[in-house]
Amino acid sequence: MDWATLSIFIPTFFFVSITPGMCMTLALTMGMSIGYRRTLWMMIGELLGVAAVSLAAILGIAAIMLKYPEIFIVFKAVGASYLFYLGIQMWRSKGKLAISSEVEDAPEHNDWDLVVQGFVTAIANPKGWAFMISLLPPFIDQSKPMFSQVSIMLAIILLSEFVCMTIYATGGKGLKRTLGNANNVRTMNRIAGTLMCGVGVWLFVG
Repeated sequence: MDWATLSIFIPTFFFVSITPGMCMTLALTMGMSIGYRRTLWMMIGELLGVAAVSLAAILGIAAIMLKYPEIFIVFKAVGASYLFYLGIQMWRSKGKLAISSEVEDAPEHNDWDLVVQGFVTAIANPKGWAFMISLLPPFIDQSKPMFSQVSIMLAIILLSEFVCMTIYATGGKGLKRTLGNANNVRTMNRIAGTLMCGVGVWLFVG
C-alpha cells in the first residue's frame, strides 16, 4: 500500500473503530466491572473475531455468510442471550462480572469465557461485516501482492480496535474508581448490567 492509500485507510478505520458500537460498549462495561487488565482477555477474543471477519470479507467468504443468514441468526441468538443473562446478573449484583464492594469478595473470572465472549460478539455483529465488506475491497490493489496488502490492513485494523477498546475500557475503570465506593456499588452494577443487556439486545436486533 502506498502512502496516499494509507493516509485515507488509517483515519477511516480509526473513525469506524472509535465510533460507539457493541464491542466498544462491551469494553466500557467490562472495564467498569472487572478492570482493564481482565478486560484484555475479552479484547483478545474481539480482535480475533475482527481479524476473522476482515479476512472473510477480503477472501469472499462473506458472500457465503450473506447467502446463508441462518449462520448469523445462530451466532446472534447465542451471543445475545448470554450477554443479556450476564447483564441481568450484574444488575442484581450477582455473577462473575458484578462489581464487589470488597476486594476480597471479588470472584475469579474464567479467561477463556472472556475470550469467547469477545470473539462471538465480533463475529455475530452484522454491522461489522457490513463495514468490512464495503470498506476493505476498494483499498485492495489487484496489481500488487495480496499478502503484503492484507497484512498491513489487518495490522492497522487490529491496532485501531485495540487502541479504541483501551480508551473505552480505561474510561470504564475510571468511572468505577470515581463512583465505586460501597454506597454506589449497586448503582454501578445496575449501570453496567443495563449496558450489558443493551449490548445483548443490540446484537440480536442489529
